[in-house]
Amino acid sequence: MIKVLIVDDQPRSRNSVRALLSTWSWAGEVREASNGREALELVREFEPDVVLMDVRMPEIDGMEATALIKAQWPQVKIVVLSMYPEYRAEALAVGADSFVAKADAPLEMLNVLAALVGEA
Repeated sequence: MIKVLIVDDQPRSRNSVRALLSTWSWAGEVREASNGREALELVREFEPDVVLMDVRMPEIDGMEATALIKAQWPQVKIVVLSMYPEYRAEALAVGADSFVAKADAPLEMLNVLAALVGEA
C-alpha cells in the first residue's frame, strides 16, 4: 500500500483527488495539506511515498515546496497537479517526478502514480 499526501488549497480539489484515490487498489493511507508549509510538516511526520502537489497555494507555493521536499527527501515521489499546463517544464525543473494537468482524464493520474511506484 502506498502512502499519499494531497496538497491543494482548495478543499473541493482535495476531496476529488481523495475520491479518485479510493478507487486505486494500491492507495493506502491518504493525508491532506492546504499549502506548502503544511506539506513540509506532513512529509516530515507522515513520510509519504507520493505527494500530489498543486502549484498555486498560499504561504509556500507548490514549486517551492517541491524543491524543498526533494532536497530533504529525494526518495519521495512528487506529481504536480495543475490547471495550468504551462507549469509542466518548471515543475520538472524543480524536481517533480511527473506533471498531470487537472484537465487530463482521471485515469491519467492513476497511470502516472502506478508507473512511479512500480505498480504499472
